[in-house]
Amino acid sequence: MPWKETNAVDQRKMFIEEWLKCKNTIEELCNVFGISRKTGYKWIERFHDGGIANLMDRSRRPHRLIRVIGEKSAEAIVALRKRYPTWGPKKLRAKLCEREPDWQWPAESTIGALLKKRGLIGERRRRVRTPHLSQHLTAVTAPNQVWSTDFKGAYRVNGNYCHPLTTTDLFSRYILKLHPLAGERFELVQPVYERLFQEYGIPYRIRSDNGPPFASTQAPGGLSRLSVWWIRLGITPERIKPGHPEQNGCHERMHRTMKAEGVHPGRSRQGEQEALLEEFRVYFNEERPHEALGQKIPASIYTPSLREYPKELPDPEYPMEFTVRRTDLHGRISWSNIEINIGHVVKRQAIGVEEIADGIWQIWFGPVYLGLMVEEGKKKFSFLKNQLPQAAE
Repeated sequence: MPWKETNAVDQRKMFIEEWLKCKNTIEELCNVFGISRKTGYKWIERFHDGGIANLMDRSRRPHRLIRVIGEKSAEAIVALRKRYPTWGPKKLRAKLCEREPDWQWPAESTIGALLKKRGLIGERRRRVRTPHLSQHLTAVTAPNQVWSTDFKGAYRVNGNYCHPLTTTDLFSRYILKLHPLAGERFELVQPVYERLFQEYGIPYRIRSDNGPPFASTQAPGGLSRLSVWWIRLGITPERIKPGHPEQNGCHERMHRTMKAEGVHPGRSRQGEQEALLEEFRVYFNEERPHEALGQKIPASIYTPSLREYPKELPDPEYPMEFTVRRTDLHGRISWSNIEINIGHVVKRQAIGVEEIADGIWQIWFGPVYLGLMVEEGKKKFSFLKNQLPQAAE
């Protein structure tokens, strides 16, 4: 606990003087001076060791100075770093100790300081996170309530990368599609989902991670072209928290089975990949008993959705109290004859505007919250992307 007075040294002297009078117990003295008994005993011990002079503040300088790196050590560290440019101080020191165990190599922190001084370590880039969705992850109780989707790590086939797009129904564990793609772009992914929706109907939600093409770190609400299309079909995107693949654990477990039992990356030609993935899909759905289903096969549980794929793409629906504005070609809406930029990802889309206070509106695209529109003065508005109402107060 801190001393009552700002001049701590005088307080320590007064404390020792009162203690020498032997009129009060240590506990009573500590209560009077507002310190803990541990602090009181510390200054009594200091007084015994060096008298009143030992009650002064001591230097906070480290007792042991950092050892200066010798030229030989520095050259060896720099040379090893250049050979292994992705290795950090821990790996470098371990390798150096393995090579010359009798040499006194500097600490990891000292090696890091040397590398930074030599320009071999750059400043760590700030990681841009995709904005969280306002909805919680759904507890699945029926087929087609939530589909899960992801890419099963890319691998080379005849010199080209193959990106298997995987989609499952979380309730039944039924694999809806395993499709090899040449990339993870919207133009390649959308036709696959379109065929899926035509065959199995429309789910209520699709759960994914935060990477493209499912989400974007720059757009309001973390929207992407793909998720905008899903929302117009009446599908709510669900995204797991960054760095938490366990929130999509059923799908990740399927990937593990896929790797262990079905698909051996790179062993077949590009033209055979789709057949190989389809073979595993049939095996997983119709032959392999699933422990989470009571050893039933997924095909015995899954039924297609009754929500059919629409012939025309509808706009999102909004409550009656919302004002609906359609964005222009650049993603802007007109409000009080003022152009307000919402985002290019929602260009030519119907946006919901909800007034929550005088001069403050919430902006929505379907079920996804995009941010706040705030009136800052006469004929002056600003859009605060992804900010909650508390941030604008």
